[in-house]
Amino acid sequence: MKYISKFLVIRKRTVLISAVVILAAVAVYFVAKHWNKPVEELPAVVIQPVVQDDVEIYGEYVGRVRAQQFVEVHARVEGYLENMLFAEGTYVEKGQTLFVINRGQYKAKADKAAAQLKKDEAQEQQTKRQLERIRPLYEQNAASRLDLDNAIAAYETAKAAVAMSKADLAQAELELGYTTVKSPLSGQISERHVDVGTLVGPGRKSLLATIVKSDTVLVDFSMTSLDYLKSKERKVDIGQKDANRSWQPNVTITLADNTIYPFKGLVDFAEPQVDPRTGTFSVRAEMPNPDRVLLPGQFTKVKLLLDVREKATVAPLKSVIIEKGGAYIYVMRRDSTVEKRFIELGPEFNNNVVVERGLVAGENIVTEGYHKLVPGMKVRVTDAIKNPEPNESSDETATIQTQPQTKQ
Repeated sequence: MKYISKFLVIRKRTVLISAVVILAAVAVYFVAKHWNKPVEELPAVVIQPVVQDDVEIYGEYVGRVRAQQFVEVHARVEGYLENMLFAEGTYVEKGQTLFVINRGQYKAKADKAAAQLKKDEAQEQQTKRQLERIRPLYEQNAASRLDLDNAIAAYETAKAAVAMSKADLAQAELELGYTTVKSPLSGQISERHVDVGTLVGPGRKSLLATIVKSDTVLVDFSMTSLDYLKSKERKVDIGQKDANRSWQPNVTITLADNTIYPFKGLVDFAEPQVDPRTGTFSVRAEMPNPDRVLLPGQFTKVKLLLDVREKATVAPLKSVIIEKGGAYIYVMRRDSTVEKRFIELGPEFNNNVVVERGLVAGENIVTEGYHKLVPGMKVRVTDAIKNPEPNESSDETATIQTQPQTKQ
C-alpha cells in the first residue's frame, strides 16, 4: 500500500506538470502566431469646422480707359495762324489763349459794322423827330394823313435798320473774338496739328489741337447677359446706386505691370440693351486719376464687386470632391465616423467656396485624407498628414470646380 500511494502521488504530479507544459506550449503558439500581426490603425484625417462669413463676389473683365472729356479745338474763322501760346503736351486751364489767327480783316469788318450802326442810329433820331413834328400838325388838320403815314414808315424803317446794324456788329465782333482761340476746358493738350503761318478755318484745316480732361477717367467694359441675370437674381441693378445696400458696385483695376491701381471707381452707367452680335452690354465706371497714371486708350483688367453674400456658409475648396453624380464632401460625426454629404456649390473665392445647401455652420468636414475614406468609416483626427514618398501615389484625386467669374 505504501508503494501504491507513492505511485499515485508521482502520477498526479506528472499529470499536473504535463498539463502545465501543454498550456505553456499553447500560449507560446498563440503568442508566436499573433506577435508579428500589426495592430489595425484608423485612417488619419485633417478636419476643419464649417464657418459663416460675409463673402464678396467679384467678376473680372477687360476694360478700356477713356477720357471723361475729349474736345477738339477748331478754327471757327478763316485766316492765317499767327501765334501759338502753349507748350505741347502740357496742362492748360479753361479760358487760356491757345492760338491767335490774323485779325486784321475781322477788326475792319467790326469797325465798319460799328460805323454803320452809328449812321442808322442817327437816321432813326431824324425820323423820330420828323414824326414828332407831324403828329400834332395832323391832329390840328394842318398835315394830311399821307404825311403822317410816311413819317411813321420812315421811323419804323430807321429802327429796323438800327436793329440790323446791331446784329451785324455783334456778328463782326463775334468773328473778331474767334481769332483768339481759347481752351474750352482744363486738361492736357496735344501737339499742334498745324504750323504757324498756315491758312486755317472753314474749308481749310480747322483742327488745331485736342484737349483731354483726364483727372477723372471712364473705364468701359462689357458684361454678359448671364451676368445681368445673375445680378437680377441677387437683386442688384448694375449701374444704379442703392441707398439700402451697405456696399456699391465698385471697380478695381490692374495696371500693365500687374500692380493694383490705388483708387477705386464706381459703376455709374450700364447700357439698357444687349448687343445682339456679341451677347454683351456695356458698363461704365468713373475712376479718379489725380496723378494722371491712367492714359485714355489703354486697356486694363477690371475687377468688379458684383455682390456681398452676408453670413454665407463657407468651406475650403480642397475639401470638395466632384464626380458625375455631383459635388460631395466628407463630414465627421460626433462618434468619429464619416458621412458622405452631397452639397450644392456657389461661387468661389480665395480657395474657398460658398455652399448653398448641404452644410451648416459648426460641422466638421474632412479637408485632407479623404481619398481612402468610405461612408461610415471611423477616422482619427490629426493636425497634418505626412506626404507620400515620391514613388507613392494616392488612389484617388479630388477634382475642383472653378468659376472664374467670381474671384476675389
